[in-house]
Amino acid sequence: MASHRRPKQPSRTRVTVLTATAAAAVALSSQAAQADPAQSKKDVKAKVDKLYEEAEAATEKYNGVKEEQDQLQKEVEDLQDKVARGQQELNELRKGLGAVASGQYRSGSIDPSVQLFLSGDPDTYLEKASTLDQLSGKQAEQLKIIADKQRRLAQERAEAAGKIQDLSETRKALGARKDEIQGKLAKAQELLNTLTAKERAALAAAEERANRSNERVNLGDDVPASQRGAAALSAAQTKMGSPYVWGATGPSSFDCSGLTSWAYQQAGQSLPRTSQQQANAGTRIGSQGALKPGDLVLFYGDLHHIGLYAGNGQVLHAPKPGANVRYESINNMPFMFGVRV
Repeated sequence: MASHRRPKQPSRTRVTVLTATAAAAVALSSQAAQADPAQSKKDVKAKVDKLYEEAEAATEKYNGVKEEQDQLQKEVEDLQDKVARGQQELNELRKGLGAVASGQYRSGSIDPSVQLFLSGDPDTYLEKASTLDQLSGKQAEQLKIIADKQRRLAQERAEAAGKIQDLSETRKALGARKDEIQGKLAKAQELLNTLTAKERAALAAAEERANRSNERVNLGDDVPASQRGAAALSAAQTKMGSPYVWGATGPSSFDCSGLTSWAYQQAGQSLPRTSQQQANAGTRIGSQGALKPGDLVLFYGDLHHIGLYAGNGQVLHAPKPGANVRYESINNMPFMFGVRV
């Protein structure tokens, strides 16, 4: 016969343990849910900062390629102008020799060698040096001038073609650098978009506080090493609050090397375009303690960031995308060395 006993009910003690366990699990789950966003915000900020740093490094490479492109463009234009002038001169020389031949023809005394020259390639013709004996001295000299001009023109055309090819390759490299920068900035924005509106507002507020902190910076009483350095720093200080924009050289926005080159330009000193090039623009200063206001300051192992020493351990620089030109502690970045221009 089947049993009709009721199932054994859990004891009061067991119910209490189960309830407490479930409550603890819910509490832990709640704590984890609350902890994850804070951790996510921290992780996102670190990743975004890293992407901004990589974008800035790519920007300095872009600046170098852009400078190379501008130089190549100028060389190509100069060569093309030179070729055009050379061709015009060659046409005039040919026209002059043709006039002589035309006069000889009308008089019935056209020189066969001149006739041969006018109907063929003068380079090929001049290889047969013996035929020069058939020409008058003036005609022979004109032929030599024309042949030399043609050879130079051919060399200049070949040089221009090579420069044009280099320019095409440089433009491709420039496009690749631009895509790299934009890709990193887009990835940074995607990461920021994963945060809540409140978290994004908190990051923006922190950045704004960093920008406003300029008003409270103590630059000490350090004296610039030169009038040039003092003038460069003074010029850069007038641009505090200007936004960082990659590839920008002022006057309303800057990247890091764009700010330093612009500042020294106002002081009457031309600097190369990129931070790596500017690292060799003067005397190196190895220790932070030896820096003077107006000195250039290089950061990171590949020297992709640069600023101006402002005094009392502060650097004036264009920091990164999303930030403005401002003062910042020299210890916020890996210091490499300074440069006194």
